[in-house]
Amino acid sequence: MLEVLKLTILTPERNFYSGEVVEVLTESVEGSIAILPNHMPLVTTLRPTDTVITQKDGKKLMAFTSTGILQVKNNELKILCDDCEWPEEVDKKRAEEAKKRAEERLKNPDGGIDVKRAQLALARALARINLK
Repeated sequence: MLEVLKLTILTPERNFYSGEVVEVLTESVEGSIAILPNHMPLVTTLRPTDTVITQKDGKKLMAFTSTGILQVKNNELKILCDDCEWPEEVDKKRAEEAKKRAEERLKNPDGGIDVKRAQLALARALARINLK
């Protein structure tokens, strides 16, 4: 029998995904992370990225995941994030505009802007733009 993880992805607006998977590739604040069945217990903070979900039938799904928390325990993987979108849900024009705004803000960090906030906005925009 194929070993699986029970994956649940929640946002404040919806239950984004629930199902059995064999692998999840995403990005924590520490770097890239792969979660497989029988992963050790873990809680980590996520950064905006394109997350790859491999279902038990081998089908790969791509989704934009924003900042949030990832928890693994007893072959259950929970992702609680600010926002999550399938490729067809991403507004590419809006993401391009957000990228331009963030880049402009970061060109002049002495202009009283919140640099960390601008960097996160840029990361979210780039992840959405690159999602396929």
